[in-house]
Amino acid sequence: MAKLAQLLSLIKFEHTLFALPFALAAAFVAAKGIPTLATLGWILLAMVGARSAAMAFNRIVDRKIDAENPRTKNRELPRGIVTIIEAWGIVFAGSVALIFAAWRLNPLAFALSPVALLVIFGYSFTKRFTSFSHLVLGLSLGIAPIGAWIAVRGEITLEPIILTAAVMLWTAGFDILYALQDVSFDKTHGLFSLPKTLGVKRAIFVSRIFHTAAIFLLIGFGILCSLGVIYYIGVFVVAAALIYEHRLVKENDLSKIDVAFFTMNGFVSVAFAIFTITEQIIASFK
Repeated sequence: MAKLAQLLSLIKFEHTLFALPFALAAAFVAAKGIPTLATLGWILLAMVGARSAAMAFNRIVDRKIDAENPRTKNRELPRGIVTIIEAWGIVFAGSVALIFAAWRLNPLAFALSPVALLVIFGYSFTKRFTSFSHLVLGLSLGIAPIGAWIAVRGEITLEPIILTAAVMLWTAGFDILYALQDVSFDKTHGLFSLPKTLGVKRAIFVSRIFHTAAIFLLIGFGILCSLGVIYYIGVFVVAAALIYEHRLVKENDLSKIDVAFFTMNGFVSVAFAIFTITEQIIASFK
């Protein structure tokens, strides 16, 4: 049990909460009601597998950087609590879980599963050469809802692309805020981020732009899918949560960054899923 706890800590398993609710919401909208339990089960396996593989791979790639960063030096790999072999085992098992689940869903999901792995693994290298790594991370989470849509319908349409763009900008926005903690470290170690490139004040402004755009995209998704009042109440709740998140983070005060990052964004994803899924369940009984 101790080893399991260490492995779950390595991959920050609780952060699955960010993307999974959006994927489940997309599945319900794609099904125009309640997807089959089998479909939901395979989506869940694919999500957990992809998220675990991506996080373990990121920890492997960044282990030397993490060892030098005061904020991350106590992570499992730098301390030797989890071995490289164990971390690679998670990468392998998670990748197999994603591909197997996609195979069980439909041909398009199976065909695109290697592309999904390429995106989520590729993010780990981006901070070494581009300040827009936040958007790549956003895309890594953003492909969750489009993957769930494909799982249900076996096709790609405009609706999930809009939702993917919303999740991408939402994720990039909060990742910019999280990166504010590492500006000095990034400067001394040649790493890239928008806070390093633009400065703290301008980076916060960009984060706000991304989150504002994400809200408008969520509204657009609702319009395209002909969603009702309950959905838009959910979007309003999400918008209010993001406004509060930005009130927590100030240029000269990053003391509440953990609350802004995990608590508020976990709330955003869960709230969106609850309102969206409730909307679809009620609609299915009409």
